[in-house]
Amino acid sequence: MTPTATHHENVLVLGGTGKTGRRVAAGLRARGRHVRIGSRAGEPPFLWEDRATWPKALDGATAAYIAYSPDLAAPEGADDVGAFAALAVELGVRRLVLLSGRGEAGALRGEQAVRDSGADWTIVRASWFAQNFSEDYLLGPVLAGEIALPAGDVGEPFVDADDIADVAVAAFTEDGHVGRLYEVTGPRLLTFGEAVAEIGRASGRDIRYTYLPVDQYGAALAADGVPEEVVGLLTALFAEVLDGRNAHLSDGVHQALGRGPRDFSAYARATAAAGIWTP
Repeated sequence: MTPTATHHENVLVLGGTGKTGRRVAAGLRARGRHVRIGSRAGEPPFLWEDRATWPKALDGATAAYIAYSPDLAAPEGADDVGAFAALAVELGVRRLVLLSGRGEAGALRGEQAVRDSGADWTIVRASWFAQNFSEDYLLGPVLAGEIALPAGDVGEPFVDADDIADVAVAAFTEDGHVGRLYEVTGPRLLTFGEAVAEIGRASGRDIRYTYLPVDQYGAALAADGVPEEVVGLLTALFAEVLDGRNAHLSDGVHQALGRGPRDFSAYARATAAAGIWTP
């Protein structure tokens, strides 16, 4: 028998102040679920690097949304996620929804750890979020008028964080999502240069895109004071997932929600209208 969704879940949302986590938390609350935010500023606090914080964050939870920081492809990501999933099940959590990375070998190990945990699981596999251009990571370069990245002419199916969150919320609140892997993408491929051009058109600004070789990109990050381990992770991700492996579309949004995904142009128009890209 397929397990059914329950209205009595207490959901721990890891990364609950981040791009997907805060949207998942809002969606769950709108559907009457009790939500606890798992973050450094949460009550109680949750830190991936401090496993002593995990039991208190999990106390009383029956379900958990797992978004790993800085990225599931990080060397320690799969081990941390596996240890968290095992502890969660030990403490009574029945339902896990994992945000995974598309085309990342490390992420596949994390997915398997969740499958092996004994919980009812759903995996939402995504790559580049459209919101990377408007929420922290690339917002500064957009406002400055130039984005320089080690991404050439390879197409990327940018996915909207709202779609990711909608799939995760459905997995927690509707029947039929246990044991499912949803690979979610936007409806078309765009190079980074094309995405930046759409942002420029939507915002009425001249925003340049410059290709930067990965070694120069890493050197620029280091010069800006980015920690060495973060530089290594970012450069490895650019080299790994932008080699063409993700240059195809998947229908995970439609499988989970029965509708198509949001197009990048709709995201760009709405973000520009909100004034987020106005210097």
